[in-house]
Amino acid sequence: MEAEGLDWLLVPLQRLASWAAAGAMVFGGVVPYIPQYRDIRRSQNADGFSTHVCLVLLVANILRILFWFGRHFESPLLWQSVVMILAMLLMLRLCTEVHAAGELGLKRRAFSGGDCTDLDPQHFWRWSSFWDYVQCVVAFTGVAGYVTYLSLDSVLFVETLGFLAVLTEAMLGVPQLYRNHQNRSTEGMSIKMVVMWTSGDTFKTAYFLLNGAPLQFSVCGLLQVLVDLAILGQAYTFARQSPKPTLHAVHPASAKAL
Repeated sequence: MEAEGLDWLLVPLQRLASWAAAGAMVFGGVVPYIPQYRDIRRSQNADGFSTHVCLVLLVANILRILFWFGRHFESPLLWQSVVMILAMLLMLRLCTEVHAAGELGLKRRAFSGGDCTDLDPQHFWRWSSFWDYVQCVVAFTGVAGYVTYLSLDSVLFVETLGFLAVLTEAMLGVPQLYRNHQNRSTEGMSIKMVVMWTSGDTFKTAYFLLNGAPLQFSVCGLLQVLVDLAILGQAYTFARQSPKPTLHAVHPASAKAL
């Protein structure tokens, strides 16, 4: 009887907790990039941020949305992808404007309508206009969407699509891990940002497990947490091995650089 009498309080609290978790899932992924956006806008210097991070996250989240059409999953995960795509486009726009201001007089690089060498690996994703990035994203979405539409009846294709979507995002930190290993240093990397990634990825993985998300999400979420922990381990190890560096101006690499 006492438990039934508390239902008026417990039920709203459970709903509130569920909404809070869903909101954190939708918007939590973009939070680490807000300080980076503000820093670039304030300093007008984007050297500490790799736009290839935007490329990887755009591809991963577009593929995740396409996966939803073949196998529905939690709505917050779908909206998380939409929010992340918008956030990465905003980051690209700011970085492009900053780079363009510092490259006055240099030859313009374009995705289409320009020199064909602009599609070479040397110049790919290093275009001079934000709209070139938009064209590339739209073209990729159109091609991937068409292939997905033709293959929705194939369970193997749909499951592979979902695996590629989350694996792409999970591998985002590997280039940073490799760069740290090559340099035997984590200088220029923001430890605060890595801690935010780790806490966010841990929450995200727990959300996957508790809400019965497709297996691909949980496995790749665990992999992402392990990569984050490995980067933190590098920071601790190299800090103990190296003498304290002389203080100088550094733009922290507050994104998983590629």
